[in-house]
Amino acid sequence: MDTHSAALQSSVTLDKKMKRRTLFSDLRRDKYLYMLVLPGVLFFILFKYVPMWGIIIAFQEYSPYAGVWNSDWVGLEHFIRFFSNPDFLLIFRNTMVISLLNLVFFFPLPIILSLLLNEVNNQFFKSILQSIVYLPHFLSWVIIVGISFLLLSQSSGVVNMMMVSLGFPKYDFLTNTDTFWGMLVAQNIWKETGWGTIIILAAITAVDPQLYEAAKMDGANRWLQAWHVTLPGIRSVILVLLILRLGHIMDVGFEQVFLMNNGAVAQYADVFETYVYRNGIQSGQFSYSTAVGLFKSVVGLVLVVLANKLAKRIGEEGVY
Repeated sequence: MDTHSAALQSSVTLDKKMKRRTLFSDLRRDKYLYMLVLPGVLFFILFKYVPMWGIIIAFQEYSPYAGVWNSDWVGLEHFIRFFSNPDFLLIFRNTMVISLLNLVFFFPLPIILSLLLNEVNNQFFKSILQSIVYLPHFLSWVIIVGISFLLLSQSSGVVNMMMVSLGFPKYDFLTNTDTFWGMLVAQNIWKETGWGTIIILAAITAVDPQLYEAAKMDGANRWLQAWHVTLPGIRSVILVLLILRLGHIMDVGFEQVFLMNNGAVAQYADVFETYVYRNGIQSGQFSYSTAVGLFKSVVGLVLVVLANKLAKRIGEEGVY
């Protein structure tokens, strides 16, 4: 029995040494590739993982003077306060409605645009089109909102001036609660649809060309090829993007909503990000706002895990 244990221990030690030796040899062989990856790894460690230790203040009555280790521990008090706050249902409704509208109307558009761009045979014209649709992504939300005000202002907006010249009355776009959510989605579509085609177009290039030849032999036109060959070929990529999107369903973008907000639409514009900003930065309730942010992150994590499990059940690879 002792001899068997010693042999087993020796085998385990040998396996560890072999794995360590393989790791070091891989690092030595591909050192330049790992050096290229190093800045990205350091970025995530320093700015994503290291700051996570600060979530403990969500369970404290944090005081900047006392510091994290000397602040009083209050447990789930801030979470209970948040869930019992009448504002919770309001910001939850606003956040979910805006996210679901983006999911329904914005998420499919990069896929549709990618399919259309893929049908363009003239490479020069295709490059120009791609440059045009990519351009809005590089504009800040300050510029996007500024353009929206210039176009949609009731007093001097271009759209309202055109409507008056055509005999129609002016319409209040910016302070109308009926159009506020739709306006946010439209801005997001205009800004990010082109940029979202990058991954889809890359996935389309990986589809086996022989499948298109077989579809042509069967008499399929371009529309049927896109439906029966291209879409099934990029289905796994679309599913991964959908899972990642569900992880951000509680994030609607602070800058856009904050800049578009005004007193007339405040009840429809208050989301988790603006609520955290108002209570954390402006009011100094750091522990309470951290608890709100932690709740939002946990919801996103749960949705990603559930969606990934569902993807694996239907035979897809998922995110992990």
